[in-house]
Amino acid sequence: MNPTLEIFSQGEEIVTGQTVDTNAAWLSQQAVAYGFTVTRHTAVGDKLEDLIGLLQEISLRADCCICTGGLGPTSDDLTAVAVADAFKVPLVFDEIAFAQISRFFELRNRPMPASNHKQALLPQGALRLDNEWGTAPGFALQHGRCWFAFLPGVPMEMKHLFQECVLPTLTSRFVLQPGILVTVKTLGLGESVIQQRLKAIEIPTAVQLGFRATADDVQTKLLFPSAYPKAAMESLVAMLAAQLGDYVFAIDGLGEITGGLAFEVDKLMAQEGKTLALIETASHGLLAAKCVGLNWLLSAHYDQAVAQFGRHQPENGNELIQMAKTIAVELQSSSGADMVLVQLYTGEDTIMRDKDKSITVYNILLVGSEFHQASHDIAGPIQRKQNQAALLTLDLLRRYLQGGVEKF
Repeated sequence: MNPTLEIFSQGEEIVTGQTVDTNAAWLSQQAVAYGFTVTRHTAVGDKLEDLIGLLQEISLRADCCICTGGLGPTSDDLTAVAVADAFKVPLVFDEIAFAQISRFFELRNRPMPASNHKQALLPQGALRLDNEWGTAPGFALQHGRCWFAFLPGVPMEMKHLFQECVLPTLTSRFVLQPGILVTVKTLGLGESVIQQRLKAIEIPTAVQLGFRATADDVQTKLLFPSAYPKAAMESLVAMLAAQLGDYVFAIDGLGEITGGLAFEVDKLMAQEGKTLALIETASHGLLAAKCVGLNWLLSAHYDQAVAQFGRHQPENGNELIQMAKTIAVELQSSSGADMVLVQLYTGEDTIMRDKDKSITVYNILLVGSEFHQASHDIAGPIQRKQNQAALLTLDLLRRYLQGGVEKF
């Protein structure tokens, strides 16, 4: 059984929402990757009694705890005091820590404020974690069943101390058997639809199934135990992918390096050795931005397309498709590209800006003399409409390259 780990974030700015706790997310990813079971994230403000109570609770239930924040020089930085009170140990002055803090200011030709003296006060018996990137040394200690590591809240400093000081200790103190995380990335299916499709598959109890929706995809995650048979893992992933069909654009965790949709299309275009010209309207140049720097994109047009078609598009979808085909042929001739992708949409600009109304985006792909097409209804705020339009237009190209669309 994997050891359990909790993440404890300290600071009034965290609990009031003034600061987004990216530290906890990053630490969780690291901990899971190395074989811990992360059981809780807890945030506490600058209240000494709350900090003391939580530290005592964690010491009884977790094998490991990574704490961030509260190591600064000001009066609201209470972590060291809370640890001393919670675990009944005195704070002692660490000469080496103080020398490191003093050196930090000397190198910058700045006087050290008297308040920084408190950062050299560490709980007796704690292991000092030298901070070469700031003034707050971290520290670590064992209490009860739990090994605690206390790190600065500044993300850059926290990450350095975790990687340089904490991680080597974790791998020596705990028997870690990292699981294998496989992520199936899809576009065009919501989480509820995906879950409904997967009802046909029996997921073994040893495998943890989860979902994550982002602005650019929906990820179906399978976390396998470290000793899970490779053939059985690959078989289960294949069954899952088959249930989701050609909505799947990448599978991460089986050895191949994968990325977002643009990354996957780039690999496919490199294999084909073809070039593309693009006209987009609904996504307002966002599709070209997602593909910036990719050498197969010969040309991308937005302003010209809007000037000619943006405010005078036909409301009839069939007319719009014919218009898109005409534009595609003209662009193919003028650009010399092997492929042309045209994106138009029905509706006025007011509909694009109305979160309660949907637009219909029509995508036409011209390859040689063959047309391929797709259409999608997209709702929500304008930023979502733009992003979804860009992704779904690019996905038509991806489906063609993978043999998943028919010609018209």
